[in-house]
Amino acid sequence: MSTTVSPLAPTSYPEMPDISGVAFATASAGIKYQGRTDVLLATVAEGTAVAGVFTKSKCSSAPVDWCKARIGAGRARALLVNSGNANAFTGKKGMAAVELSADIVSGALGCSGDEIFLASTGVIGEPLPAEKFSDVVEELKAGQGSASWLDAAKAIMTTDTYPKVATAAVELDGVTVTINGIAKGAGMIAPDMATMLSFVFTDAPIAPDVLQALLSGEVDGSFNAITVDSDTSTSDTVLLFATGAASENGVEAVASLEDPRVGVLRAALSDVMVDLAHQIVRDGEGARKFVEVRVEGADNNASAKRIALSIANSPLVKTAIAGEDANWGRVVMAVGKAGEPADRDRLAIWFGDVRVAVVGERDPAYSEEAASAVMKQEDIVIRVELGLGSGQASVWTCDLTKEYVAINGDYRS
Repeated sequence: MSTTVSPLAPTSYPEMPDISGVAFATASAGIKYQGRTDVLLATVAEGTAVAGVFTKSKCSSAPVDWCKARIGAGRARALLVNSGNANAFTGKKGMAAVELSADIVSGALGCSGDEIFLASTGVIGEPLPAEKFSDVVEELKAGQGSASWLDAAKAIMTTDTYPKVATAAVELDGVTVTINGIAKGAGMIAPDMATMLSFVFTDAPIAPDVLQALLSGEVDGSFNAITVDSDTSTSDTVLLFATGAASENGVEAVASLEDPRVGVLRAALSDVMVDLAHQIVRDGEGARKFVEVRVEGADNNASAKRIALSIANSPLVKTAIAGEDANWGRVVMAVGKAGEPADRDRLAIWFGDVRVAVVGERDPAYSEEAASAVMKQEDIVIRVELGLGSGQASVWTCDLTKEYVAINGDYRS
């Protein structure tokens, strides 16, 4: 957790409403950090549905493996998250640590260990001292409800410079239901099913299979559409919990994707997830620029996204942005190397509203002054028109600065 807040950080945080059936407590277990909270325990009401998406990394962490083995049951009672240690690439010790973690929490709460979901973030390859949870579990149990949403988001930070929270509300059956989320992430961020840790909660009554379909459907346009440094974490986890508490106010359960109320739920969930995803990019390690890469006119949407990611992940593009250099030739390079259909002589490129290239060459009306003015902005849009079809996609990234190297050069110290 940095003491210098990203210049792209939000200037204020939303008012986060309470969600019935969700309670937080945080504690300082001293897993890596001293003088700050590093453990979050969230308890959820009995009968809470849960859905999840996880990293596709072949070196996934022990907590990811634990959650993947239990997500199919669709029910949860608690979530335990620690920062400072990823419990990844820790062999049999890693699995023993997650088993002990679940036993400690389930013993304190009086529920099954299979209803405990776990997530860890931090250094890879260091055994997790799970016994430290025993020292704080009673404090966490007694303190349920004492921590705010911001407190919860702060406890899971590593190199993040600010906590990330988002909220949305919708009406179901004349009753207001809430969707709140928290997230952490600043480095080792690249799309591959999920790209950091994020935990989203709602009081809407939603069946587990519908909840899973909603979450899986909204990942591609949110967490899977961001990249800070092209590196996919071993620990990437997104969990969505639905307590169902709104049923007490007359909301009927959403038991099918054919339910006409699914549309408003999906839109609100998307708003929260996209908001959190953007906050992660704005907190990219060393970031000074927030960049949207928008590709249009591709063969299909999948092709457009691969080209957009080729641009967004290019170190040459990202360093040019950091230097406020309107070097559109690097965008041409990134389009060409993507391995997707593209025609040099149909290509057009814009920086903001300034068209810098068209029909395979520099725009005849190109103005270096106008293009450079765009690059001096904090929020930049790079738009590429391929002229081949109707495929389109947007991804979000940040610049690559000297600070990124400095942060990651001494990350373990």
